[in-house]
Amino acid sequence: MFELLVTMIERLGILVTIAFILTRLKFFRDMIYQEQLRRKQQFTAIMFFGFFGIIGTYSGLTLNPDTLQINRWTSGLTSDEAIANSRVIGVVLAGLLGGYKVGLGAGLIAGLHRFTLGGFTSLSCGLATILSGILSALFYRKNKHVKLESAFLIGALAETIQMMIILLLSRPFEKALSLVEIIGLPMILANGLGSALFLLIIRNVINEEEKAGAIQAQKILLIIKKTLPHLRNGLNAESAHAVSDIIHKEINTSAVAITNLTEILAHVGLGDDHHRANSPIQTHATWEAIQKGGLVTANHDSIHCQVNGCQLAAAVIAPLKQRGKTIGTLKFYFQTEKEITPVIIELISGLSSLLSNQLEIAQSDQAYQLAKEAEIKALQAQISPHFLFNTLNTILSLIRLNPAKARKLLVYLSHFLRQNLSVTTQNLTTLEQELNHVKAYLAIEEARFENKLKVIYEIEEPTLLQSIPPLTLQPIVENSIKHGIKDKQSFCIVKIIISAHNGSTSVTVRDNGNGMSPERMKQVCKVPLDSPSGTGLALYNVNRRLTGVYGEEASLKIKSELGVGTEISFSIPYAEVEQKWSQTSEHSSSMMNRTAGMS
Repeated sequence: MFELLVTMIERLGILVTIAFILTRLKFFRDMIYQEQLRRKQQFTAIMFFGFFGIIGTYSGLTLNPDTLQINRWTSGLTSDEAIANSRVIGVVLAGLLGGYKVGLGAGLIAGLHRFTLGGFTSLSCGLATILSGILSALFYRKNKHVKLESAFLIGALAETIQMMIILLLSRPFEKALSLVEIIGLPMILANGLGSALFLLIIRNVINEEEKAGAIQAQKILLIIKKTLPHLRNGLNAESAHAVSDIIHKEINTSAVAITNLTEILAHVGLGDDHHRANSPIQTHATWEAIQKGGLVTANHDSIHCQVNGCQLAAAVIAPLKQRGKTIGTLKFYFQTEKEITPVIIELISGLSSLLSNQLEIAQSDQAYQLAKEAEIKALQAQISPHFLFNTLNTILSLIRLNPAKARKLLVYLSHFLRQNLSVTTQNLTTLEQELNHVKAYLAIEEARFENKLKVIYEIEEPTLLQSIPPLTLQPIVENSIKHGIKDKQSFCIVKIIISAHNGSTSVTVRDNGNGMSPERMKQVCKVPLDSPSGTGLALYNVNRRLTGVYGEEASLKIKSELGVGTEISFSIPYAEVEQKWSQTSEHSSSMMNRTAGMS
């Protein structure tokens, strides 16, 4: 009995080979991962596991229970002989991995084949094989992997049932009993162990491949994460060198290079002493990759390096694309062609596609940013024709009555217009410049509404160097004048408060005007409004710029009550603009004050 067990375990080596072959086949991978096999996949699985069962039969040992003679390979059987085999392993795995259709189909193929071989157990063994497929299918669970212990127990149980069927159906009974006493325990243990071993090998191979794939994916994602900040500025010499350096450190290559359509933008690694940036593309393989728009592999001869002794003997060249059009190449160099494995080619292909996507996103972001800036600058440059017409009328009426005051208004208007036009070339300015712009605007409005408008400033001097998007404060103040106090006959107050709190700068504009309803207060700044008194586009634009630069925390906060007034405020993190802004602002302010003070 022990010799029989050892011999059957030795035969499990055949299972190891078959299990490894299985991991290479697509239909088997589908069985592992798919919830439901298609009909063609089921048929393929039935044929394979049925054939596997037949191999298990032929790799068994022929045994005569009367003489106890054992033949190590099965060919044909006499009426007195039986087979100690591992046929049930293939059938059990068919049911466990593919369900009842696959299990029953494989059981029928292997069972009918066993019946045709003859022997006094042919009927019982054939029937037991079919029942093994049905039994194992009862333990099939969708979306769940089979445990090794389950495979062992089910394999052993299927073989135990076969021993029972042999005792029930095979005749003479004495011979059947003698056979079961000899082969029963070895076959139960060997087939249980074989089922678990088969599953273990498959699981380990697939797990190792999955692990390698996960490591590769993790490496690509890490590269993409590191290269993203550089590729936001598009494909140029600086970004290409940074990206090449990152890829070279993360992937085991001899060198990495990036080109555009005409020249090498960067080369990092071996050969960087003669494969220099800003030199023309020389290799035919690179031109082929650009023209084909596909991946190209090159050997030493096709690299065409002009320096003798260059260690770069092989390369993989992948195109970089934007909107389907090739704009450059990503080149991986190796010292031998043997280093270019299918895994490396797959990695390079995936990496070039992801880098191409990054370049497309960067291009889209740049286009969006340009459109956004153009829209904002157009809104910034807009000047109300009514404001300009009313101001000129006021100046015209003062020319004879009060020439000095008319001169001051012209200076304020000049400063106001200059500031509106100059901010279209600036992304940030200082609160001091903003305040000077507001003062010029309010000086004009105070002249128009003489003895009606009073402006109060509460400014903490250190906050004047705070950086801020241009034309942020003036539209808020203008909103108070146009919509807050326009209907008041006297005692119109606009108060501007700028202060520092806990690393932030707070700006508040408060008026004692008409106020607004709670419903309208909720709509202002959120969307442009459809109203006879205005669209609220100026406040909407200011709010959008503040949140775009500083986040939602910097959005405009509005408090208003009908008949009491309105307060609009915002808070932004403190950050100073370069000193030149302050110097420019001081110069502009002093020029405005000196000129306005002349009579």
